[in-house]
Amino acid sequence: MTLSHPAYGRLRAVTETASVLLADNPGQMTLDGTNTWLLRAPGRSEYVVVDPGPEDHAHTDAIVRETGGAIALTLITHHHPDHTDGIDRLVELTGTPVRAVEPRFLRGKGTPLADGEVLEAAGLRITVVSTPGHTEDSVSFLLDDAVLTGDTVLGSGTTVLEGRDGALGDYLDSMDHLVELAEGRALLPAHGPDHPAADPVLRYYIRHRQERLDQIREALRVLGADASPEQVVERVYADVDESLWPAAQHSVQAQLSYLRSRN
Repeated sequence: MTLSHPAYGRLRAVTETASVLLADNPGQMTLDGTNTWLLRAPGRSEYVVVDPGPEDHAHTDAIVRETGGAIALTLITHHHPDHTDGIDRLVELTGTPVRAVEPRFLRGKGTPLADGEVLEAAGLRITVVSTPGHTEDSVSFLLDDAVLTGDTVLGSGTTVLEGRDGALGDYLDSMDHLVELAEGRALLPAHGPDHPAADPVLRYYIRHRQERLDQIREALRVLGADASPEQVVERVYADVDESLWPAAQHSVQAQLSYLRSRN
């Protein structure tokens, strides 16, 4: 039987080289849960794991079961705990080395991931693409037939940005870079459903971000140039569940910083 998203705890094949295990950690920020990607070339016995997911023994045990514990390398898209809290148990059970941008997540003898680095494991060539914006350490992974985008691009909804200065400029640059690289490839996100073509999703994300910027410009025209992120959120996100407003404030802060730096 062919599985469709969401399918908790069951390996779902997506492309010739990528299958996914969905962690049972749904929520407002995780959508249906965290996607743990299992990658390998046809005919190979070892796997590359991308994002071990949360600290959930059932999920980690499912990764071990489906890989037979034969994990050549584990990769991390960014530091958030729903992607990284499962690292230590997976290492304990399989001995997998772990690579990430942030040194605190490294296990084994590997070094921090570098933009443009090409990894060879499980019969695959995987290119590391720096895609900051959601977090400073966010990276995507480029395969011949797909791009794994972590939380930089989700399978549904939109991405929350860091509130730091420069986050939106970084994010827009990341999106433009992904558009250049992703033509003809599937989109494999860390949350939400996968998509057979990355390009339309990426272009939607860029349009959406520009539309939000226009809405914030209008809000500043009404509220005044010195309006706070809280005031802007109340106006621009009035149709969004208020429980999501704190997260929206991070994105709004990044967008206000972006607009004010250009005035």
